[in-house]
Amino acid sequence: MIILAIFFGIMAMLFIIALFTRKGYAIEREIIIDKPSSEVFHYLKHIKNQDKFSKWVMMDPDMKREFRGNDGTVGFVYAWEGNKRAGKGEQEITSMEEGRHLGLEVRFEKPFVAVASTPFSVETLSSQQSKVKWSMTSSMNYPMNIMLLLMNMEKMLGKDMETSLKTLKSILEK
Repeated sequence: MIILAIFFGIMAMLFIIALFTRKGYAIEREIIIDKPSSEVFHYLKHIKNQDKFSKWVMMDPDMKREFRGNDGTVGFVYAWEGNKRAGKGEQEITSMEEGRHLGLEVRFEKPFVAVASTPFSVETLSSQQSKVKWSMTSSMNYPMNIMLLLMNMEKMLGKDMETSLKTLKSILEK
């Protein structure tokens, strides 16, 4: 009986803490690529190219992929279903400012349900140099937002974004 009371006390405390815990996160990483911004953007806007540089896509090279629409245009959807690490979900191009901004929404189904905004922006630094920024913002509903106290999303996801951007740089600078 005492163990049960302690368990429910801990659970109640977690639910109360979740009321006052942040509900979302935002991460941004950037890299400088020695290529013209038009070339960099043209590569990024084709979502199928993520198969070559995204650490997350590479978690399961045998994952099932499905495409809807025309890659590189607003409305294109890249859906996947993979192993436990890759999960299941889809990514959609939601907006585009040619040469500058690519709006993406990722909708996860497994291992958990979530929606994230993951846009890319490309800035011209010189005729042969560009800055790519990759952002990720998402929120978690109460009481699942307690996970944000337990996991360092900035560190965990940011490291994967950095790895992916370095791979992108190496591909484009060949």
